[in-house]
Amino acid sequence: MAQQEQRKSYHVTKDFKGMNTKANRTAIDQNEFAWLENVMPIGYGNLRIVPTYGSTLATLGSVTEYMASGNIGNTNYLFFFQTDGRCQAMNLSTNALTTVGAAGTFSNAGCQIAQWKNERILIIDPTNGLFNWDGTNLVKMGSVNGVTITNGGSSYSGTLSVSISAPNQTGGVQATATATQSGGVITSVTITEAGSGYTSTPTISITGSVSGSGFTGTVSLLSLTGQAISTFSGRVWVAKDRTVYYSAVNSYNDFGTVSAGNITITDGTLHGNITQLLSANNFLYVFGTDSINVFSDVRVSSTSGSTLFTNTNVSASIGSDLPEGIFAYFRSVLFMNRYGVYALVGATTTKISDALDNVFPNIDFSYPVSACQALIYNILVAAWSVTYNDAGTLRKLQLVFFDRKWFITDMGAVTHIASSPMSGLINAYGARANGVVYKLFTNSTSNISSLIRTALWALNDPIRDKQALKFGVEATISESTDGTITITVDSENRTSPAIMLSNTVDWQNNNFETIIWSNNSSTIIGWSSFGYQLYKYDAQQYGKYLGLTISSTTPNFVLSGFQLEHELRARF
Repeated sequence: MAQQEQRKSYHVTKDFKGMNTKANRTAIDQNEFAWLENVMPIGYGNLRIVPTYGSTLATLGSVTEYMASGNIGNTNYLFFFQTDGRCQAMNLSTNALTTVGAAGTFSNAGCQIAQWKNERILIIDPTNGLFNWDGTNLVKMGSVNGVTITNGGSSYSGTLSVSISAPNQTGGVQATATATQSGGVITSVTITEAGSGYTSTPTISITGSVSGSGFTGTVSLLSLTGQAISTFSGRVWVAKDRTVYYSAVNSYNDFGTVSAGNITITDGTLHGNITQLLSANNFLYVFGTDSINVFSDVRVSSTSGSTLFTNTNVSASIGSDLPEGIFAYFRSVLFMNRYGVYALVGATTTKISDALDNVFPNIDFSYPVSACQALIYNILVAAWSVTYNDAGTLRKLQLVFFDRKWFITDMGAVTHIASSPMSGLINAYGARANGVVYKLFTNSTSNISSLIRTALWALNDPIRDKQALKFGVEATISESTDGTITITVDSENRTSPAIMLSNTVDWQNNNFETIIWSNNSSTIIGWSSFGYQLYKYDAQQYGKYLGLTISSTTPNFVLSGFQLEHELRARF
């Protein structure tokens, strides 16, 4: 009697989710992936190869230490602070580089920028202080903080004018003040414009239609250093250690008059110093390593003229010491620390990187972490660029998040990433250690290495062994694309030999000899099909759990489904 054919079973995966490393490959959802590199899980049946990076836009003079974007006069720039103390700005319309400060101008680490209106960029240096750049002149913000009267003089009357000498630096703003007298004696000098660009103490005198004499005074200058800077509610905010300094209302350089001031966070929730300031969602977020405060409701007192605001602690246990890994994303603030990625929505902090729990132990945090928004296929994503220890090999990877899904990209050896709005879009850029700057996620024609590891599927019965018989991979290939993929069939214990499949077409004659086509220039012509492809082949694998690993260097194609034909075997 003929033996009955074993019943065949089939598995299809099309409802793609993101990467999940929290659980073992045998335990993740059948629609999740153990690894997803340079492949974006857009939606049902839409697993798309991401564009790679573009051509070189500019080459910097040294190694980038900090990278951020800003706008002056409706021109978008990327700013690159470098390890030799220079800063260069790249015009994003022309890609031309401008030197903001030559080598040695700034510290070799710890600088940050903030945009004031769209008229200037403010720079805080932890050693050299506060600067501003208006697109032409770099001015150190030595501003007048006050005047101490050493001799009020005598017999002053009439209209009093105060003259403060001009600043030392080109592009600086000359300070101005007013004076009052009582009984012919100058009793006070009030600063009306703090000025900028003073590198040495200016002189002061009383001029105008006056009859008195003898006034002398000493001008004090403010040169503020710090580790973080932001603009919020019509003021500039600078963090130095545990203190936040804020400018007078509607001023970028006045830190000395009545509506300017400072606040020192004395609460124990801030264990060390402030690590970052971020203005977003009508709040100023003040980050510490393991805490977050928010400043809000900024106003000027109607009686004293001083600035008032509320200071609220919204996280007493979670913060970040990675200042470039913090940014706004939709209505949330996203931030990375050394053990995860979190979303701060209102006063609630939520971990969103559970799926990457087995990735974080392999991130080398001795290298910089930077982050930005980016558009990939017109979908706004959040990306963090990290240095990943891949079995002993350090790789620069981006951890990319959208729609509660994670995947990985490799945009080359970028040390920093940043984004800027351009023509209504959000463009992301990267800088390498050799100074090369290029745009990310923009090149859909050059080859890019992609890697997909599906879940190891239990196929509805984790107890029984399965024999894999055939596999299929559905894909849509662009015209004129060589859609070659390499596939292995995996089990919980082993991996099959690699199988290479392609959309190329071979021509053979009646003797099964391959026919080679060439044109008039003797160039060999390749034939390939495009559109929907079903890559299928006999599978050679056995185990309680089965899955696929797919790799390719083909750009710009879509994977729409994974199929497996198998037979059930013995239990236990």
